Amino acid sequence: MKTIITIGRQFGSGGKEVGIRVAKELGIPFYDKELLQEAAKKSGLCQKIFENFDERPKSLLYAIAMDAYPLGFSGITGESLEQQVHLAIFKTIRHIAEEGPCVIIGRSADYALADNPNLLSLFISAPLEDRIARVAKRQKVTPEEAKSLIQKTDKRRASYCEYYASKKWGAVDAYDFCLNSSALGLGGTVELIQAMVAHKEHPIPSPTEIDPTQTEA
Repeated sequence: MKTIITIGRQFGSGGKEVGIRVAKELGIPFYDKELLQEAAKKSGLCQKIFENFDERPKSLLYAIAMDAYPLGFSGITGESLEQQVHLAIFKTIRHIAEEGPCVIIGRSADYALADNPNLLSLFISAPLEDRIARVAKRQKVTPEEAKSLIQKTDKRRASYCEYYASKKWGAVDAYDFCLNSSALGLGGTVELIQAMVAHKEHPIPSPTEIDPTQTEA
């Protein structure tokens, strides 16, 4: 198996759970927060920095991230802290992909791997009412609180993607496939992604590619 699966997701769509289950079914590594840990190790920067920067739009990055550093930290000469963190994540994503097949959640990983022939980029969404119900149950909050959290998180992820990847977050033409996790349920979505991977690994020839002499009785 060679396929690298990247998953962008609306908050509350079940995208992370789908990613975990796909990775388990295929027997390949899964990266979400693990990606931040790897980036921190390889860059030598504090992991807290990566957590504070995680999928946040540029306008919020510096003030939030600096809370994790002593006053006066300036980073590497010529590079802002923001640039160091983004570059470290970008390099880590590419390094992970070089090691073999895996599932990577968020962080505009599809952009970092755009030139990788083994990439399968996905975006998972769901109707707002389903996401509200899932978030309210998972986080033990009211539907109103869940809706507010969804809107804020999606806005933050969209801003991050559009700034760093220069594309519209969730747009159908920005990914290989956009999936509604409510259409088939999380289990059905996992099975569908497995089928996509199988087809990518072993594509079925189209009728025009089949030698007619091999189909004669």
